Amino acid sequence: MLRAYLELLRLPNVFTAMADVVMGFFFVVVVNVPVDAARLGLLVGASSLLYCAGMVLNDVFDFDLDARERPERPLPSGRISRLAAARLGWGLLAAGVVLGVLAAAVDKQPWPAIVAVGLAGCIVLYDGYLKRTPLGPLAMGGCRMLNVLLGMSVAAAGWGAENAVIAGGVGIYIVGVTWFAWGEAARSVRRELMLGIVVMMLGVALLAWLPAWTPLRIPDARWHFFMLILGVLIAWQCRRAVFAPSPSRVQTAVKQCILSLVILDAAVAAATAGIVPAVMILLLLAPTVLLGQWIYST
Repeated sequence: MLRAYLELLRLPNVFTAMADVVMGFFFVVVVNVPVDAARLGLLVGASSLLYCAGMVLNDVFDFDLDARERPERPLPSGRISRLAAARLGWGLLAAGVVLGVLAAAVDKQPWPAIVAVGLAGCIVLYDGYLKRTPLGPLAMGGCRMLNVLLGMSVAAAGWGAENAVIAGGVGIYIVGVTWFAWGEAARSVRRELMLGIVVMMLGVALLAWLPAWTPLRIPDARWHFFMLILGVLIAWQCRRAVFAPSPSRVQTAVKQCILSLVILDAAVAAATAGIVPAVMILLLLAPTVLLGQWIYST
């Protein structure tokens, strides 16, 4: 039973949501301020609960489809009832919003609560209404963008263009990943896979443009080179799925692209906030990879 719930939550991937929030937080907050632990903990908790809620509600809304395409999943296999999953999903969603409200109270300004509510709404829109439409990838990208902004919601001076570049770059990258994963359960179309890669590269390119908006701790040329290499590696790891688009190869590529998001987050943190936040983010790869050996994450 425990494993069934961990599969329902897609537990390995929740650490990638944490990586977004940690990166966004340290982009706007000075490292080692004593109050940071409480503020960051509430934001990471809110993000994690909202992410898990999205995973659970995804399976609740997709029950009939999964019964046809993925009958081994917790709900269609009967290991968890649809009613129990619905209660869990909506409960997690509400708890995530509550933590966002608490973060706003601690920070004495409303933005953490506003962003948490917006993220919850975007999750419901994606899972319940937009997932199977052309707007699905955009909605998923919007969820990730709001997740980064949740970390940035404690900014004392508000948001500027540099915040939009970072959150937008992550969001566009996830639009590409979602597009790439569109037909992963059955048979993907090579053209769709290639377009997904192009959109992912646009997200990486937007992050590479960051020095035009905010000074970095490393030379601009080094940042551009690193992002170029990272973009090439991400595209390279998708190549097998493009040449032979079987479900197993596409799902493997999707997992690798999701892991690469943690690397992107860590890179932004290192270039803008320093090595400590970057190491914190990279450490999140360990539970993601280890749990991913035991629990599926797509």
